[in-house]
Amino acid sequence: MADNLTDLKVGKIVKLKGDPYLITWSEFKRKEAQKPVMRTKLKNVKTGATLDKTFLAGESFEFADIKRQKCQYLYTTDGEAYFMNEETYEQFEMPLDQIEGALSYLIDGTSVDGVFYEGNMISVELPPKMVFEVIQTIPGVKGDTASGGSKPATLETGLVVKVPLFINEGDKIRVNTTTGEYVERA
Repeated sequence: MADNLTDLKVGKIVKLKGDPYLITWSEFKRKEAQKPVMRTKLKNVKTGATLDKTFLAGESFEFADIKRQKCQYLYTTDGEAYFMNEETYEQFEMPLDQIEGALSYLIDGTSVDGVFYEGNMISVELPPKMVFEVIQTIPGVKGDTASGGSKPATLETGLVVKVPLFINEGDKIRVNTTTGEYVERA
């Protein structure tokens, strides 16, 4: 059990009513004549349901016992994504709706962190930045510079990102997986 409101940070997973909830947003509030509170937005990592919850000073809460293991993305079929533990070679499947945001970044063989709760894989965490090949974009023109604007580019996963004008088909670029934005040429 934890009691300190400042422990409730984005990315932590708390246990409420027996289910694990990921903190997706938090804001500490302290008003003059009132106890401090931590306002949060939570996402149930099993079902995807969202919840607004305000934790009061002195209120007890429990962090979920979450384990992370290196896993490799294998393939997707019939509404399921398949992963393999890189150490034990054990395979896991997850419904696609549970990893919806990560799907745009997954290529066969991609290494991710599998998040496990009570022995079941509940989500995946991507590396902060990943490299992808541009498969379709408008050709660059001589004289295009990094500060001269941007254009859409389709990556090998089907994800479309805005890239500088000098990027061409076949180029490898680094993308921020949190924001979905172009970072640099790889």
